[in-house]
Amino acid sequence: MLFSLTNPEVAIFMMGIFLFAVLLGFPIAFTLMAMGIGFGYYAYYDPVLMDHIFDNRIFSLFVKNTYTVMDNNVLTAVPLFLFMGYLVERAGIVSKLFFAIRLAAHRLPASMAVAALITCTLFSTATGIIGAVVTLMGLLAWPAMVKAGYDKKFASGVICAGGCLGILIPPSIMLIVYSVIAQLSPLRLFAAAIFPGLLLASLYIAYVVIRAWINPSIAPKPDAADIPPRAEILKEVLVSFVPLFGLIMLVLGTILAGIATPAEAAAAGAFGAILLSWFYKTLKWQSFKESVFLTAKTTAMIMWLFIGSWTFSSVFSYLGGHEIFEHFFKSIEITTWQFLIITQIIIFLLGWPLEWTEILIIFVPIFLPLLEVFDVNPYFFAMLIALNLQTSFLTPPMAMSAYYLKGVQKNNVELMEIFAGIMPFLGIVIFAMFLMYMFPGIALWLPETLFAN
Repeated sequence: MLFSLTNPEVAIFMMGIFLFAVLLGFPIAFTLMAMGIGFGYYAYYDPVLMDHIFDNRIFSLFVKNTYTVMDNNVLTAVPLFLFMGYLVERAGIVSKLFFAIRLAAHRLPASMAVAALITCTLFSTATGIIGAVVTLMGLLAWPAMVKAGYDKKFASGVICAGGCLGILIPPSIMLIVYSVIAQLSPLRLFAAAIFPGLLLASLYIAYVVIRAWINPSIAPKPDAADIPPRAEILKEVLVSFVPLFGLIMLVLGTILAGIATPAEAAAAGAFGAILLSWFYKTLKWQSFKESVFLTAKTTAMIMWLFIGSWTFSSVFSYLGGHEIFEHFFKSIEITTWQFLIITQIIIFLLGWPLEWTEILIIFVPIFLPLLEVFDVNPYFFAMLIALNLQTSFLTPPMAMSAYYLKGVQKNNVELMEIFAGIMPFLGIVIFAMFLMYMFPGIALWLPETLFAN
């Protein structure tokens, strides 16, 4: 059948088979490699130049892509940031942080929800892995909120939404991956993501405070007898909050100041996480081994995704797949804002069956050549994508953050309750995207100010 199709039609057929295979549950990285090599063999097939059956350029392309991933200096930061996050998680630092912030915020409505969101924000900055943040906070903060009388739907929405901040707030692994794909400066991406990330976290906090103020029954205030003296609260904050916050600011500050590359700052952050674990007397050999193992496992998954995705994208582009999308957008004569809306709707829909890594590596390169056509700032577009990917983890029926929480709480909460709690936060994400579109300076002011020269 392939020989009766034109190359662009084969490219679309290739994309369709890939999506169908993913929906059937095949491993995405190896499906990408299989699709890339299989259709690449067809794309580069030339019996005149081939001496034998394995003399096909797709094999050399696959090896070259593998070596390119291994030799990429920017991707060196990925395992180091992962190790930093896993060590902070395994060392019990997050539980101390949540307890301290909960005490400090006790006068606010929904103080435990506020503490959970602030903890998620800081922990997300340290790890950037949504599954890890939602799982840990689902075990730590969700039971505490429910025990204190919080509405299950409300508590579930807080944990799921807060846990998704990790792919947005720098130093984010997602931004490192995006910088490699789009060939943008990771430093500028980090700077561009700071205000959108803080904006979204602030909107979350404002929502839970206002809603608890209007309806106190969903988030009862703590009993005065349970609040320790102010001096003890201050001590807890100094011991639990300041060291981790200082480590994060040190890592992020050295990157934005140009003192260290992301990889160097990540190495310093990983070493700082070890020191924090030693300081809190929570560094155990078993926890250290688990952190190393999980770092290696997650890094290998991301690297194989890169290899498979680059091979797939190379063949897809060679067959003319990217040109189809480019010609389509040029032919329908749309304005810049219409282009942005269409692309964001596509990314939103792709977030149901796919993870953020596949969306970035496979589909975002389709839109990148069009940014110049529609005069869209690439860093502004990157921040829209980063905000939009929040929705992929919050949109039923494939809201992965909901399944992470359900997985750790099992029969304590129904999936429909989690979905109901998520919906207001999904609306907040869309509102944040609208604000950033109306005020591009939210994303562009800081990188333009820091890197004007």
